[in-house]
Amino acid sequence: MKFLVKTILAAILISTALTAPEVVAAESVMDQDLRSKAKRATDEGLRFLREEQEENGSWMNSVGITAIALRASLESHRGYSEADGAFITRPIQFILSNVNEDGSITESIQNRNYNTATAITALQLSGNPAYADAIEGGQNFLKALQIDEGEGYDPDHPYYGGIGYGGDERPDLSNQYYALEALSTTGLDSGDPVWQKALIFLNRSQNRSESNDQAWAANDGGFTYMPGYSPHGGTGSYGGMTHVGLIGLLFAGVDRNDPRVQAAYDWIRENYTLDRNPGSKDQQGLYYYYTAFAKSMFAFGEPMVTDGDGAEHNWRNDLAAKLIALQGDDGAWVNDQPRWWEGLKPLVTARAIIALNFSVR
Repeated sequence: MKFLVKTILAAILISTALTAPEVVAAESVMDQDLRSKAKRATDEGLRFLREEQEENGSWMNSVGITAIALRASLESHRGYSEADGAFITRPIQFILSNVNEDGSITESIQNRNYNTATAITALQLSGNPAYADAIEGGQNFLKALQIDEGEGYDPDHPYYGGIGYGGDERPDLSNQYYALEALSTTGLDSGDPVWQKALIFLNRSQNRSESNDQAWAANDGGFTYMPGYSPHGGTGSYGGMTHVGLIGLLFAGVDRNDPRVQAAYDWIRENYTLDRNPGSKDQQGLYYYYTAFAKSMFAFGEPMVTDGDGAEHNWRNDLAAKLIALQGDDGAWVNDQPRWWEGLKPLVTARAIIALNFSVR
């Protein structure tokens, strides 16, 4: 089956009944020479990934990294599918070989949410109905990870509705985003209780006191890593989490005109940059930021962004130009700040390609 039409955009639009402007295709708003260069950069990155692929079809024997690298191919402008051969079928078989009885898809007890979420997303994007059981099992596993009454937490607890790594009960916005993206992409019913519970945690992760009932909340509209904590210090908002927070609100059924979504978008406008992950230390999480930036800008639906100084930006052109400039001679990307696995070329390259995929779409 050729490239699955149900991309993440379709998942967002279907699951949230988003009343966004009609999505503008990149070919009508993006510099065409730059778009062509971005596609070539994608091809070079995919070639690097194929050269780094293990004999068992994985990347680094990790379900999570394998699923993200697989997604980079499936969503690329090439429209790769299982019909194109072993570089697609083998990673799928590696993922399936790590399906567990509890529905999780992971090679270890670490990062069970991250691995399962990225795995069922990739399986869905393959378009093959043979993977329906593995996807359903993964959905059920992710839903069971959500912190709620089953773990002894009342709705007034700041962790309520959140999802963590899967090895403890301390949720964070990043892990919740991976889970919500997977549940949305795989078509979980919009009436499922997981969405409203997730919205409670999302509200408590946003620096917006009108919708956040926690005493620490400020009012810049951005998001932090988890209620009351940022890994970059204090409770400040930063780029990666604000972009996934915006997407999370849309996944949970919040209209794009809702004040919470608009507040997040205003933070993004005021802090618009592709030179760094705004609000973070050094360049930590830079490629995570680029991927989240691409997804949220694409989902929000505006081709141009007006920053805090009143300057207009074509986000597709800006993102593509930045990533092309950062690509290595070997076709890969890597972050000199290795925190959160961003010293691993296969992972970072896959993230960069996914971001480019959204910029040229």
